[in-house]
Amino acid sequence: MPLIIIFYILKYGFNNIKRRYIQMNKANNTKIVFLNIIAFITVTIWATTFISSKILLNSLSPFESMFYRFLIAYFVLLIIYPKFHKISSLKEELIFLICGITGGSLYFLGENTAVKISLASNVSLILSTAPVLTALLAHYFTKNEKLTKDLVIGFIIAITGVFLVIFNGNFILKLNPLGDILALGSSLCWAIYSICIKYFGNKYNTIYLTRKIFFYALLTMIPLLFTSQFNFNLSTLMQRDVIINLLFLSVVASSICYVAWNYTVDKLGVIKTNNYLYFLPVITLILSYFVLGEKLTPYSFIGAVLILLGVYVSEKGFSFQIIQKHTNDNLPI
Repeated sequence: MPLIIIFYILKYGFNNIKRRYIQMNKANNTKIVFLNIIAFITVTIWATTFISSKILLNSLSPFESMFYRFLIAYFVLLIIYPKFHKISSLKEELIFLICGITGGSLYFLGENTAVKISLASNVSLILSTAPVLTALLAHYFTKNEKLTKDLVIGFIIAITGVFLVIFNGNFILKLNPLGDILALGSSLCWAIYSICIKYFGNKYNTIYLTRKIFFYALLTMIPLLFTSQFNFNLSTLMQRDVIINLLFLSVVASSICYVAWNYTVDKLGVIKTNNYLYFLPVITLILSYFVLGEKLTPYSFIGAVLILLGVYVSEKGFSFQIIQKHTNDNLPI
């Protein structure tokens, strides 16, 4: 039974993409579908990172894992795109710095610290507010992407689904002001990062753009290299599990996924792209079932359906055309 429901959830996701493709009649319809697929695949990969992160935490501290991840990712992108550009303006460099902080160092530092001092379920739920925070910022700081009633309704439906998926029938809400504030701060960081990425548009090659953001992320991590959070140990880094999982997090989840995400934000839009973040708990739920053998409950299934419904409402709104059509057909003449 759980496998059947999971199958239909995945089928809905791909059918949703297919439906968008069929309904689009513009010249760039193939590109838009491609962008939606990129966003979905990126979020799917990010949902798997918890497995690698958990393995790395057996050998590395959270900061060490984060630092090595961005360091390797930076050099991977440098090899792929070794070209440098002259500094255009101090304002632009400041925005690059903000991206490096909000999408890199501060985001992960806040998230990792929040998980340490607060319940993981609290942190996951609060981080799921990133799409609506992004929509709020986009409303005021972008020209073409505005907050609508459908987005708000979709958020309420989706966040309810996220709540059910995360707590999975075991409701334990233990507030920790500092931890919860840090989680909310991380969510806000990602929203700011998304808006700042949109600022650059297509001015730079996306690989160069991402590489420079990683540079500033690493630059702002330097002070922590001189704390107890960092301890260079070559023998630890040479362990097979550490190498494999670090390469996955750096090359796939960072280099490839960040480039893909930044490209999609520019082309598809910051709000539509970030709406895919609602799928994170659903994908994590499915992975937990298959990889970790965790049990699924009716709450998690209902939550998954609500998340899908929330994303649909955010994108398309409520449509009563079919209901109205059948109602009119049944009216007496």
